[in-house]
Amino acid sequence: MDEPLGLYLMAGLYIVAGMMHFIIPKMYMRVMPAYLPYHKVLVYISGIAEVLLGIGLCIPSLKNLAIYLIIVMLIVFLVTIHSYMLSSKKAAAGIPKWILVLRIPLQFGLIYWAYIYLD
Repeated sequence: MDEPLGLYLMAGLYIVAGMMHFIIPKMYMRVMPAYLPYHKVLVYISGIAEVLLGIGLCIPSLKNLAIYLIIVMLIVFLVTIHSYMLSSKKAAAGIPKWILVLRIPLQFGLIYWAYIYLD
């Protein structure tokens, strides 16, 4: 275990987040923008991606690729899901707007967290 603990915490976060797509898929489908097709399929694909990327963080030969793909994934989520939640009352699911706005810098924090572990 030569990697920093923070990398393994990040891996665990993505693995758990990905598994949640299968445990409570309706929550994720609710925040899918209407212009995207096949909401349930996309929720499952994104869940699989998060689990695989989390595992990839723990495999030294895959770590950098996983980090780049996590950064891309977070940007895609920011542009699609987070912006949709800010613009749609239904997608916001009763979450106060100020919390939704605070999630935007959190996305950038997650991107930076991944970036610092690149070799």
